[in-house]
Amino acid sequence: SRRQALRKVPGTDDRAESGARRRQALRKVPGTSSGQQRGSGMAFYAVIMAGGTGTRLWPLSRRDTPKQSLKLVGERTMFQNAVDRVLPLFGPDHIRVVTGAGQVESLARQAPELPRANFIIEPEGRGTAPCIGLVAIHLRQHDSSATIAVLTADQVIQDAGQFRRVLAATEKVARMGWLVTLGITPTSPSTGYGYIEQGERLETVEGYDVFRVSRFTEKPDREKAIQMVASWRYSWNSGMFIWQVDRILEEFRRQMPDLYDQLENIGAAMGTSQYEAKLRAVWAQVKKETIDYGVMEGADDVAVVPVDIGWSDVGSWTSLGDLLPRDQDGNAIVGSHMGIDTRDTLVFGGTRLIATIGLEGMIIVDTEDALLVCPRGHEQGVREIVRQLEREGRLEFL
Repeated sequence: SRRQALRKVPGTDDRAESGARRRQALRKVPGTSSGQQRGSGMAFYAVIMAGGTGTRLWPLSRRDTPKQSLKLVGERTMFQNAVDRVLPLFGPDHIRVVTGAGQVESLARQAPELPRANFIIEPEGRGTAPCIGLVAIHLRQHDSSATIAVLTADQVIQDAGQFRRVLAATEKVARMGWLVTLGITPTSPSTGYGYIEQGERLETVEGYDVFRVSRFTEKPDREKAIQMVASWRYSWNSGMFIWQVDRILEEFRRQMPDLYDQLENIGAAMGTSQYEAKLRAVWAQVKKETIDYGVMEGADDVAVVPVDIGWSDVGSWTSLGDLLPRDQDGNAIVGSHMGIDTRDTLVFGGTRLIATIGLEGMIIVDTEDALLVCPRGHEQGVREIVRQLEREGRLEFL
């Protein structure tokens, strides 16, 4: 198996000794179990990944206006909300945004408080592993002692204060060499998320329990999800991570050596007139990979901190409907609507009137050039609609 193969990599004994030192150091972290505020004085950066392509919330989200640029909950875009959440902890100079060239102008207008130099451009999407690696080499050049919180631009977090507190606490854990992930305390046996199994409890830091990760689990079926949630040993995988720059690059070198060499090749051109050409040339050869599979599943010393922060990845129209206020019939309405005998239905429109009669458990999304109608629970088929539009070359709808 992959894990067995990793155990045979030369240097495993050294890593075991390093892991033992990390566990011992964690129990000596200043402020553990004390509730004190973060005060390490060392550089801590927020990295917001904002490179989505807009498929799961089609027809509202498109390539030019992906989910993070939409006002789905409230009067701010999801990207603006992501920046607002972390500004009080990091300040504008310690926030980095990684995105595609086609989205930089829009995102920069949405967050004028961020320096333009803080936007890092990916030539094209290659998955979360290369994305995180690119940011890591940028920050290593700027500050080799940096710790980074890897976040996303398209999630909802309702308890922003607690979110900042847990990030401050997990920075202390990451400073000890741990790769930390935020786990979300499940509210239901969802089959739409990956799960993280908690192993031994390592320590309590600033009031948050820190567990060794036993394993990462792919999206389960319904029966397995019920068992996981009932065991109280599992968290949803939020896709948010906290680690030191040199620590994550160490794992890239060990587990993804080809990507590591490509990153170093790019890094060698930073600060020169050859950087953009080198980035484009190397990036074209980079293989797509997620950070979960590429690094986290086989990494040493991975910790999870389970939290309840009012989190949603807004990964479907149903999940968005769950975040919106409901009327007396259980309908979530955005835009102009008139309904007769309509219940438990999401209607998302604009100025055009949407009239419904005798509907229950439906999703209706109306845009200027496309209309989506489907039963709740079937909206995962939206991706297939997008793929079919791609196959037929109907790019004006994408």
